Amino acid sequence: MTQVCLVGADDVDLRYELLSRETARAALATYDLHEPFANTVAVDTVSLGAAVALLNDLNWYLVRFAERALVREPSISTGEWLSRDLAERVRDGEIPPEETDVYVQVYGLVDDELVEPMYATRVDGAVPEYDLRDVDETLVVRITEAEFGNYSNN
Repeated sequence: MTQVCLVGADDVDLRYELLSRETARAALATYDLHEPFANTVAVDTVSLGAAVALLNDLNWYLVRFAERALVREPSISTGEWLSRDLAERVRDGEIPPEETDVYVQVYGLVDDELVEPMYATRVDGAVPEYDLRDVDETLVVRITEAEFGNYSNN
């Protein structure tokens, strides 16, 4: 199963915003919703293609209420997530799955809440240690070179 996790913006209750709107509610109606982290909505889909299609169906709402959308595809990694852009590029055959692990965002996890990401590249195949603050755990999100470049140019 491919998992989709939508992370709400700081100033909104993502679950409420999605379920209070008929079109978003209809798009999510066939899924069991769960909340793996604070202010998130996650669902299991049958494939990477289905995950990307769901994100496309929800795009209007994601632009307004979500900070990010993540996809975890077990055939690529069971422990790391993909950014929405990277998931789309893999689905479209633009990036081979084995080339998705170069650029990452490492999020801290404090009391089930995702905190500021650290942008990094793997060093000798390993993800650098998160050093922005003390955290309980970390969550690794693989991103595209363009997403990494957009951050480093800011």
